[in-house]
Amino acid sequence: MKKLLVPTDFSDQAENALKVAAQIAKKHDCEIFLLHILEMPLQEVDPMGTHSSLPEAMFFMKLAHKKFEELKSKDYLEGLKVHESVDFHEIFKGIFQLCKKQKIDLIIMGSNGANGLREILIGSNTEKVVRTSETPVLVVKKEHKIFNIANFVFASDFKDESKATFKKALEFADKLGAKMHLLMVNTPNKFITSSEANQRMQNFLESFKASNHTLNIYNDMSIEKGIMHFSESIGADLIGMSTHGRQGISHFFNGSISEDLVNHAKRPVITFKI
Repeated sequence: MKKLLVPTDFSDQAENALKVAAQIAKKHDCEIFLLHILEMPLQEVDPMGTHSSLPEAMFFMKLAHKKFEELKSKDYLEGLKVHESVDFHEIFKGIFQLCKKQKIDLIIMGSNGANGLREILIGSNTEKVVRTSETPVLVVKKEHKIFNIANFVFASDFKDESKATFKKALEFADKLGAKMHLLMVNTPNKFITSSEANQRMQNFLESFKASNHTLNIYNDMSIEKGIMHFSESIGADLIGMSTHGRQGISHFFNGSISEDLVNHAKRPVITFKI
């Protein structure tokens, strides 16, 4: 883990994510890449276009770089290698391109939940990145003066298709020195016995060398509620899970569980794309 991407709209929520990124970067010698998206179609900033808005685009670019300079002067970024970038894509496309270009290891985003749709990177845009990103996404909900992850809940159906993402989660937990609490949520409409669930989890783990962990089966009315209630019961510092996005094979997490968690969980959430 050497390169962290923090998309920013210069809001308090985005800065909360940057503060977390700074703490991770100092512990693991990472570079931080700041990205600001200007929501202007590319054709509008084409100087050869008939109806170019180039002067307006240049104004907003200069304004963004001025805000970047103010941000980079913050005490918590002292001594860190911080890059800045301004793009004109839709947010998830801009993030995807920068991740590919710079080989980003982790995206860290701010969110204040379901009511923050007025901010460019809050609410629906955060969900869209969670859905589409091939790079793991850490969603931060509040300011963390000390970002210390001791207990990491990883929720899954523990089927073979989740093994690649679990490996990433395991590596992430190892880097943070966190204890993993593997969680399978049992719901009325997808019920299996505790014996079956435990056996599936044991079989799943045979492919990994995972030592610092617990196995947990939790019954609740929905997967989302089960994850949140279990996490609260053990005082978890972070919730992790796999996500399929909107397409792909049939999966345990039908609908948009990861997006619901991003909106409603009080704790940080990290997602790994299958």
